[in-house]
Amino acid sequence: MQERHLNTSVTLPDPGEYLSFALADEHYALNILKVQEIRGYDGVTRIPDTPDYIRGVVNLRGAIVPVLDLRMKLGLREARYDPFTVMIVLNLDGRSAGIVVDAVSDVVLLGADQIRATPELGAAVDTRFISAIGATDERMVILLDIKSLIDWADIGEAAEDAA
Repeated sequence: MQERHLNTSVTLPDPGEYLSFALADEHYALNILKVQEIRGYDGVTRIPDTPDYIRGVVNLRGAIVPVLDLRMKLGLREARYDPFTVMIVLNLDGRSAGIVVDAVSDVVLLGADQIRATPELGAAVDTRFISAIGATDERMVILLDIKSLIDWADIGEAAEDAA
């Protein structure tokens, strides 16, 4: 994903299509080019001694794919798992990982003028996983920095334990 640089030394993601999804009562989005597929949440095998946000692994057409609960990773209240719970499978630099979200909303087209820097919220608020805020006519979406969100060291251990 290309990024734009502003004079203020803030790096913003490029305009384009973003997959919007719900977590708790908020809307988040990530670059659609990172999405491999969207599927229901089922068949996850729990791996002992992994961080709580790693739900386990799934067998996706012969590949062992780690699954993260995005609510837990972001410090939101514990997720409920129901028929509407969705797993978004991401392809990040040739590796796959699944993220559990409450629901997928839609694909949002964001222009350069709709992508804004994350506001300064003080040291008490962890914004390292947020790359920007997308503002549409209907709502605002939090654009996630998926590369900083996924800790491949933890995930790699879970996938190795499952193999």
